Amino acid sequence: MQTTCKHVAIIMDGNGRWAKNQNKLRTFGHLSGSENVRNIALAANKLKIQVLTLYAFSTENWKRPMEEVEYLMILPEVFFNRFIDELMREGIKIMAIGDLTRFPPNTQRVLLSAIEKTKNNQGLILNFAMNYGGRDEIIRAVNKIADDVRLGKVDSIDESGFESYLMTAGLPAVDLMIRTSGEQRISNFLLWQLAYAELVFTDVSWPDFKEADLIEAMQVFENRNRRFGGL
Repeated sequence: MQTTCKHVAIIMDGNGRWAKNQNKLRTFGHLSGSENVRNIALAANKLKIQVLTLYAFSTENWKRPMEEVEYLMILPEVFFNRFIDELMREGIKIMAIGDLTRFPPNTQRVLLSAIEKTKNNQGLILNFAMNYGGRDEIIRAVNKIADDVRLGKVDSIDESGFESYLMTAGLPAVDLMIRTSGEQRISNFLLWQLAYAELVFTDVSWPDFKEADLIEAMQVFENRNRRFGGL
């Protein structure tokens, strides 16, 4: 399908509940969800979406049981060991937003290695939100602006100027935000960037979210009248 949607953001929800419904451990759900990242990234690339931002680990996810957090920390290595060569062949470029410094050294190394290896690719930008929170991002931006004001680099800020301090600087605005697994909230995800995004909520759990579901959400997007405050 042809689409005017340049930037899709997804809250990949429901891995744990999906696993529980199959009498499996939550870790099995997270593994299956990480494997589905590959499927949806390839689909988005084929659909000529420019950016796919995935909420992979939030600043609030540290509250989860330690065993689950530790498992989530090894998933990037599992994912990139399996799929980095395919992502390279498809021209997919890896990016990450969020504070990676809190992650274990090996997790940081794996992420930064994937970013470096794919930096010249010209296809889909696969952007992982890792240890990311919308409020945290805005506070960091405000602090950077305050520093630049003190240094005399900035005397006033408009919307465009403020966006240049965000972690998504240089990326197109988010057009469509999808949340899987039935929850209908944005959970501190891209608070500034979602100001005029179309929101689609689906009952499908993330491990079951297929290319057809992505296309259906994009068709919903294309059928909406985006007025941006006008008539």
